[in-house]
Amino acid sequence: MQRRHDRISSKSGDQFTEQEKRSRINHSKGSAGNHEVQTWTRATKQSLCLMWQKVKLQLMLSMSFLVAVFWYCRRLYSLLAQLLHRWSSYLQRKLIKNHSVLEEVDLLGYSARKWREGTKQAKHMREAYNELFRNYHIKYLRQVRKDNYCVLRAVLFQIFSQGIPFPSWMRERDILKLPEKLLYSQGCNWIQQYSFGPESYMGPNAFGKLRKCMETLKTNWAEISGTKDHEERGNMCNALFSDESKEYRLYEAIKFIMLYEVVEAYEQMKNRDEPVPHLFSFLFARDTSSDPLSFMMNHLNAIGDSGCLDQVELSLLGYLLEVKIRVYRLHRFNTEEFQVNCPDEYRREWNEISLLTEDDHYYHIPVIRT
Repeated sequence: MQRRHDRISSKSGDQFTEQEKRSRINHSKGSAGNHEVQTWTRATKQSLCLMWQKVKLQLMLSMSFLVAVFWYCRRLYSLLAQLLHRWSSYLQRKLIKNHSVLEEVDLLGYSARKWREGTKQAKHMREAYNELFRNYHIKYLRQVRKDNYCVLRAVLFQIFSQGIPFPSWMRERDILKLPEKLLYSQGCNWIQQYSFGPESYMGPNAFGKLRKCMETLKTNWAEISGTKDHEERGNMCNALFSDESKEYRLYEAIKFIMLYEVVEAYEQMKNRDEPVPHLFSFLFARDTSSDPLSFMMNHLNAIGDSGCLDQVELSLLGYLLEVKIRVYRLHRFNTEEFQVNCPDEYRREWNEISLLTEDDHYYHIPVIRT
């Protein structure tokens, strides 16, 4: 029994030893497997870290590039917007704003916009505009650029747009020879002191420049008045009064013709050859225009620069152009001077044009609709 027990114990011990060995072997294999998994995991993490570092670097570079591109595009867009705005403004000045006489606008609408305040003056002006609308059949208004050529612009534009021909005295003599006649035939050497609006004193060059101005006036007046189609004539006027250089030459030519007429009237009065219109008596009665030289120095030279035409000079303008200028003076509403004619002595066959002023300085063109 004892031996049998020893054999069993021996067998059990051997069996236990083998199981223990197998367990240890399995444990070793498990440990080795775990080590391999850990190694593989560590390697994977390292690979992913390296990959992420590279991707992160690429992302940072890409983001930096995108930010730089965005900033550049934004600056480029801003620059292009500025250039487009400047170009648009330039085109507006050239194609729209440069029109010195704008298109028709509703008279009462213009009045309501400009004089919308509740002041006494604004109420007075609105009443004056309403009076023009109700009783004078003036429904529209053409705004004229506000500078010191304003009244000359408003008058000449209407003469040209209506196709009014040369006055009779201009058809009888060549206006291109007027500067030469005044300088040489009548000995007015002082016309070298003639000033062309805002331009500086011309001196000996005044004669040549005056002739160019007269050529511009004669050529354009003949061309436009000879155009019978109203729409075509309107397009020609818009083009002419959008060209500043030509436009100013027209005004300087008219100024010189005014001077020529004053010299002629002064000589007639001095020599008592024939009576002259009363407007010349008023003109020479002023201390600042007692003779043609003082008239030029104190009045004409300022027109276009620092001064405008007064009522006597506006009458002179109507006389030499042979048009009756009807002026609506809104600041004189409810007085006898609300509507005046320049000159007050005019012939029945003369054409009529109209002006509208709020202050006797700047003028617009009223448009009558019956």
